[in-house]
Amino acid sequence: MRLHLVDATYELFRAFFAPRPAVLASDGRDLTATWGLVENLLAILRDEGATHLGAATDRVIESFRNDLYAGYKTGAGVDPRLMDQFPIAEAAIEALGIVLWPMVAHEADDAIATAVARWADDPAVEAVLICSPDKDLAQCVRDTRVVLVDRRRRITYDEAGVIAKWGVRPGSIPDLLALVGDAADGYPGLPGWGAKSAATVLLRYGSLDAIPRRAADWDVPVRGAVSLAATLAERRDEVMLYRTLARLRTDAPLSQTTPDELRWHGAPRERWQAFCHEIGLPRLRSRPHRWRDD
Repeated sequence: MRLHLVDATYELFRAFFAPRPAVLASDGRDLTATWGLVENLLAILRDEGATHLGAATDRVIESFRNDLYAGYKTGAGVDPRLMDQFPIAEAAIEALGIVLWPMVAHEADDAIATAVARWADDPAVEAVLICSPDKDLAQCVRDTRVVLVDRRRRITYDEAGVIAKWGVRPGSIPDLLALVGDAADGYPGLPGWGAKSAATVLLRYGSLDAIPRRAADWDVPVRGAVSLAATLAERRDEVMLYRTLARLRTDAPLSQTTPDELRWHGAPRERWQAFCHEIGLPRLRSRPHRWRDD
């Protein structure tokens, strides 16, 4: 079997901001993001032949990382029309008969990382496809067995692809983000460290822990190495905190214990149609291509 692990929060944001006419419920609510999420999940199942699927969401934007770093991302500034759709979207995923992982203390990315850690080496699993373009999730990639799939651009990143795209091996992604920062997640990285210098050093040494403290001991050419080494030494505690923020956890609460529990058996007809009636989107009633009557 192949496992498809979907970052449903990303799909919601993507659908909400897509240049398309708004999709309104019968009571006038904007359900554009929910509609787009449903369409994309069904496309994965219908067009891409997915048989085993798990979808992760951020039930709340905040997580344990906000307790570690005050500047970490929050839900502030997110359009209320989008925020209001999070519970509706989660209900849609479950009504379709798809396994849902709604994260509260963790993030959706942690749920996906946990699924990878739990099942990637299972003999019954041929491959794991992480459906997201998020560079944070690139740290989960393993050779060609666990890949990152950017469905919008139709690009699949295996380990060689991660190196070509970001300049480091998958395991070094958190160290890279710690050095250069991640604006989306709200931490700045270290001054002077850019993507090129960080990738050059990390491709050689692998992790922050292995980088020699003295620039004179570096055996890769990096412009401004003396200054970069000094900054890294002076702000070591800070950069280690950023790496902790960037590292995905593999202990998220997933109730499934075997990969076969992710098998999709079709949309439960009565439940799905009742859901469409409840939210006021009757046009969604006939969208599933496969039904489970029980």
